[in-house]
Amino acid sequence: MRLPSNITPRIRPVPANKSAILSALDVGTSKVVCLIARLDPLEGSDVLSGRSHRMRVLGIGHQKSRGLKGGTVIDLGEAEKAIRLAVDAAERMAGVQVASAIVNMSGGRIGSQHFAGRVAINRRDVSDSDIQRVIEVASSHAQQNGRAILHALPVGYTLDGAPGIQEPKGMVGDQLEVDLHIAACDPLAAHNLMIAVERGHIQVEALVATPYASSLATLCDDETQLGATVIDIGGGTATIAVYHQGHLVHVDAIAVGGHYITLDIARGLSMRLEDAEKLKCRHAHCIETEADLRDILTIRQVSDDERDQSHSVPLGQLTRIVRPRAEEIVDFVRERLAKAGFPIVSGQHVLITGGTSQLGGLTELARRVFGTQTRVARPVGIQGLPEAAKSPAFSSAVGLLVYPQVAGREFFEAGRSSALGMTGTGGYIARVSQWLRDSF
Repeated sequence: MRLPSNITPRIRPVPANKSAILSALDVGTSKVVCLIARLDPLEGSDVLSGRSHRMRVLGIGHQKSRGLKGGTVIDLGEAEKAIRLAVDAAERMAGVQVASAIVNMSGGRIGSQHFAGRVAINRRDVSDSDIQRVIEVASSHAQQNGRAILHALPVGYTLDGAPGIQEPKGMVGDQLEVDLHIAACDPLAAHNLMIAVERGHIQVEALVATPYASSLATLCDDETQLGATVIDIGGGTATIAVYHQGHLVHVDAIAVGGHYITLDIARGLSMRLEDAEKLKCRHAHCIETEADLRDILTIRQVSDDERDQSHSVPLGQLTRIVRPRAEEIVDFVRERLAKAGFPIVSGQHVLITGGTSQLGGLTELARRVFGTQTRVARPVGIQGLPEAAKSPAFSSAVGLLVYPQVAGREFFEAGRSSALGMTGTGGYIARVSQWLRDSF
């Protein structure tokens, strides 16, 4: 049985002159975050990419993640439980019941492909229907590779061999071509995530690739135009978004993240995972400093009789455990980008976000590996976030609220469902059931 590429829902863009209340659900390997926010029309921003609305958080809930590994659901019951708890906390704070949410996708081997489409214009003005036709041609190729399409973004057009055209409408030519960027994932991974959410009676409005969401929350217009790479390092995955001349041109995901550093600490120092996570957050550093030579840490280790005992270890020992894994994560990112044809070059903007970006010395390590300036990126342009949530760990959650403001840039084939505004069009399970009835 072949699953359709268009089974993931499409969200209708938020009208620029209307307000809306939206819910975002960041389902990660280490935590689940639910944000409920009000979007009000904004005159316009020449700094923040794609923002048409002012965002104010009404409610927030976050919960330790369960039932996920590497961004992929491995236990539906546990994942549903964590989602329910996070949503319930946000609902109680906002005084609003969540019926639908925009959800991120980190696992399922997220990746990019570019497809070309070409149509004849016959030496007349390019019309909207011509643009629609050429994108449909490119999209038809994408639908044949068995992947679930998350995003379909036209990068640029070529008219009679002249490339780099952003808006061909009204121009005269003989042949129109398009470069269509498709971000996709494994359909079964997407389906299982949507089932976990909808089992909690929450309709999935859209699935958004985590690197795209994180970039929407952290980048300004200048960075997207000049070229930027956003690396979101979470607990179980490191996801990547690459921008060129204002367009998202590449996404990728690697199933390695901060949780592996926690595991290394737990094994190397014979600690419980919970204690190792606390030690990582408070003291871990991946670059040797003078403090490594003088500072002593008191930790709880598990002895042979499984009783916790206090021990003293030099800070340098912790650094020697953390650094190899941090280097491995950064090297993986560098190699994957080079292999995909998007190597990081000197002068390029590199932003690191996600919970693991706060690891001591990680930006300096990345700067040495990439050979260019690197900074930690936090979500910007949102009001009402608690102080503790203004950290890089919440970038993807905030980006999910930005996504409906830019969804109009994307192409989806006719008939793709839309759920914005809780229109009652039916959830994922209803869409699969209808597809089975139509197909058989």
